[in-house]
Amino acid sequence: MAFDPQREDYQRMGLRFAHTLDSSSPAEATRAFASFSRRFARERDSLPQSDSDRAFHLVAIASKLIDYELPFADDAEAQKLIERGHQLLDEALSLDPRCFDAIRMKAAADKPSFEAFLEFLNEQSDEVWRTCNEQSTRILQKGTNDERALLEASLAMHPYLRWVSTQAEQALICGRNKQSIQLCLHALEVDPHDEADIRFTAALAYAKLEDAQGLATLIQNIGSKLRTRPANDAWTQLSLIALAHKTHDLQSATDLLVDLARLYPHAAETLLRQIELPEGVFARLAVKPYSEDELVLALSETTVLLQEGREPNGRGVLGAWISNEAAQMLPPAVASMIAEQMRDLMDGRGDVL
Repeated sequence: MAFDPQREDYQRMGLRFAHTLDSSSPAEATRAFASFSRRFARERDSLPQSDSDRAFHLVAIASKLIDYELPFADDAEAQKLIERGHQLLDEALSLDPRCFDAIRMKAAADKPSFEAFLEFLNEQSDEVWRTCNEQSTRILQKGTNDERALLEASLAMHPYLRWVSTQAEQALICGRNKQSIQLCLHALEVDPHDEADIRFTAALAYAKLEDAQGLATLIQNIGSKLRTRPANDAWTQLSLIALAHKTHDLQSATDLLVDLARLYPHAAETLLRQIELPEGVFARLAVKPYSEDELVLALSETTVLLQEGREPNGRGVLGAWISNEAAQMLPPAVASMIAEQMRDLMDGRGDVL
């Protein structure tokens, strides 16, 4: 799911290494590749690489620190991770001034507001598109190995797909729901296989606009193109639940919630807690489909729906309703314990993670 910076770093280096073996015999190439994984893990500097490859490697390290370690660090360690992450991004840009991932990640920290960050992304988007598209097209035009060329061209487009995905997410956060949908639909035209999982953001935006027909069309189109996964992910289900709840169709909302709980492990506890996570800076966090982590992530991103219309308990109308329904799925003692933990967390007295 989504973009894994470590995996992409490996793919980029693997392609670079493969190019150096084009004049080798099949037997020689096989022997050389037998040692590639070891060299990548232990002797990376011994492998052929460009400055852009080195820059992306630094971005991958920074992504691991900021997106995967920072949310779970204490205050002292968090500051060290932030400083180290920014140093890595600065080093990446010194190697490759057009490392768009590093540019975007630095702007996420430097811009003073969501609106300012969105405006920056909007202003630079055309240049990112032009650069990535030209590079991808050039690779396909000169590619002699179809499979390798397709992968290399796809990787060349990844920085743009991450850029437009961040645009769509920020537009949603800023309440620019129509812009968010337009960006999502554009990204799906560029990448019909949706490597960025931008359809999840689109589902939330349609629910924010209360556009049931738009969401139904999205589900239908995705179902016809993405054969590897049906449109029953947590983002889509939560968006359908939100639409049913807005129209006071509580029976449908309840049925959809029950279906969601069947798909994900420990779903009732997760739905009751509704933990909000920091947004991934490199990209949406790469988690296993239909895992507990995926439901946690989806609920966090669905905050834009869950917290509409604040209730006295600090949750929105939909968030409170889902919490109450989830509590009914659990033994009373468990539901009571989790509810108490959440009250302590909101009061700053506890930690439910």
